Amino acid sequence: MNESPERVEQFKKDIAEMQVRDPAAGRDRLASRGGFALMVIGIIVTIAAYLQSHNTTLDLTQRDAQIVALIGVAVTVMGAALYLRGSLGGFFRFWLARLIYEQKAQTDRIVNR
Repeated sequence: MNESPERVEQFKKDIAEMQVRDPAAGRDRLASRGGFALMVIGIIVTIAAYLQSHNTTLDLTQRDAQIVALIGVAVTVMGAALYLRGSLGGFFRFWLARLIYEQKAQTDRIVNR
C-alpha cells in the first residue's frame, strides 16, 4: 500500500479528533504489566511449592504444598489472561479506529464519483 504523506497526516488528525487513546496508555498498560507480574509471581509460587513438597516425607505438608502449587497455577493463568487483555485491548482499539477511517474514506470516494 502506497500511502501519501498527506493521507497519513489526515489519518493522524482524524484519530486525534476521535479522541482515541494511545494503545500503550492507561488501563491497557496497567493490565499488561499487572498480568505479567502475576504470571511471574504464580510461576515462582508454583516452583516453591513443588520444591517444598519434594523436600518432606510428611503427607500433610505435601498436600499443603500441592494446594499452594494449584494456587500458583491459577494465579499464572489469571495473569496470562490479564496480560492478553491489556495487549490486545490497545491493538483492537487502534485497529477499529483505522477500520472506521478507511470505511469513511471509501464512502467519500464512492460519493465523489
